[in-house]
Amino acid sequence: MPTVSVKRDLLFQALGRTYTDEEFDELCFEFGLELDEITSEKEIISKEQGNVKAAGASDVVLYKIDVPANRYDLLCLEGLVRGLQVFKERIKAPVYKRVMPDGKIQKLIITEETAKIRPFAVAAVLRNIKFTKDRYDSFIELQEKLHQNICRKRALVAIGTHDLDTLSGPFTYTAKRPSDIKFKPLNKTKEYTACELMNIYKTDNHLKHYLHIIENKPLYPVIYDSNGVVLSMPPIINGDHSRITVNTRNIFIECTGTDFTKAKIVLDIIVTMFSEYCENQFTVEAAEVVFPNGKSSTFPELAYRKEMVRADLINKKVGIRETPENLAKLLTRMYLKSEVIGDGNQIEIEIPPTRADIIHACDIVEDAAIAYGYNNIQMTLPKTYTIANQFPLNKLTELLRYDMAAAGFTEVLTFALCSQEDIADKLGLDISATKAVHISNPKTAEFQVARTTLLPGLLKTIAANRKMPLPLKLFEISDIVIKDSNTDVGAKNYRHLCAVYYNKNPGFEIIHGLLDRIMQLLDVPPGEDKGGYVIKASEGGSLLQHVEYLQEHPESP
Repeated sequence: MPTVSVKRDLLFQALGRTYTDEEFDELCFEFGLELDEITSEKEIISKEQGNVKAAGASDVVLYKIDVPANRYDLLCLEGLVRGLQVFKERIKAPVYKRVMPDGKIQKLIITEETAKIRPFAVAAVLRNIKFTKDRYDSFIELQEKLHQNICRKRALVAIGTHDLDTLSGPFTYTAKRPSDIKFKPLNKTKEYTACELMNIYKTDNHLKHYLHIIENKPLYPVIYDSNGVVLSMPPIINGDHSRITVNTRNIFIECTGTDFTKAKIVLDIIVTMFSEYCENQFTVEAAEVVFPNGKSSTFPELAYRKEMVRADLINKKVGIRETPENLAKLLTRMYLKSEVIGDGNQIEIEIPPTRADIIHACDIVEDAAIAYGYNNIQMTLPKTYTIANQFPLNKLTELLRYDMAAAGFTEVLTFALCSQEDIADKLGLDISATKAVHISNPKTAEFQVARTTLLPGLLKTIAANRKMPLPLKLFEISDIVIKDSNTDVGAKNYRHLCAVYYNKNPGFEIIHGLLDRIMQLLDVPPGEDKGGYVIKASEGGSLLQHVEYLQEHPESP
């Protein structure tokens, strides 16, 4: 779930009242959200980089709120406040309108060269907007949240926002050879060609993650105004010429990508969230997009649509008994304006452009359940029953746990994540040979990869308990994770058993006896000729013994 960080005082000011931490936590739960953490910028930096780096950082209290991944309208302070205010019935849901400009409409012309790179683009204008520092920061933060979420790290959609007063339309979205594109990018002092920029950004911690999207393409996408000024080179960087600031009054927004539907959703979300600060609230100036085939469309769509759901269906699915009128009221609180029509059992729901997550009747039922309150749903025994069976692997695991304990070993539970050193360097192995699954953005050095063996966890446990009386007889039976290109997620779990005997004497016979007992329980005979198990010297650098279990299925752990 995405996490939205908002300043507590700013949030309470927008909500028009203050809450205790407990009260706001309860409000979030009622609305289907979760208050994940109460922290500050200083505390975050202190945890990640130490107290020295945190010196001088802000002490302003931050609320970190987990929101559902498909609720793009809650990814910023503006949408969050609007949703909560409608939920508490303090305001009515605003109506978003697309208006035509008084003068000439802004045009974005797409050329056919973009077809094989990023063929789609949409655009809109926020006219006479008033920013403050906090509003501006929220505007930038929303773009980043959308990039990481629905935009799939800019692979599907990239957002560009520009100071319209520094540009001259119409705009052209085309594709050119990297050597033919030259402009001054955001936060740089001189012009670079696209080739030079790609080399520069390979060391940029933020932008290097997006370079692969276009770096191997013969042509790079680029947007120009009528004077040849570069607005952006999507999905990498905007031009410095049209950068927006707190003093920007008119914003031209363009979204380019490979998914037309998601580009339209992203544009709708941005303009609906921040049209609140326009001179004419909740109005968005239209822009015309001309496609390579000569056809044109006007954006943003800001489309409202209506769905019909029967009240008895909602009652049945949620497990409640509410009148259609009450159900319509509950849905209205969830930003879904509803009314009872027809035979008195039909509810007509208006889906606003901010609720792209509503695609089926079950989504409407879920919102009704949230508004009703999960804790208010009466628990009842189901009218039918089934007999569940334990997953065979878990059943075997539980049986082995009992027998391991009966053999005098104590079970430990360790983290599934560990450092690269734990599974490689400390065991005398090369990290590339471990087939480990790496975390792309580890928060600490202790949790960089998924474990490929249970041994480091047991050794850490022994290290932390050296003052305990000897011997220490420990075991763990749990999953490890190995890269596997044949699976849809690129990795696979294997259930492993690991035991350690720690004493002043080697005690190899203890582990040997335990191994024999386990194999006896699993009905695996000793001896290679019988297709059973044998003990061989390890070829790894850890100088530890390992058991090779010979059987017909080499994939078995």
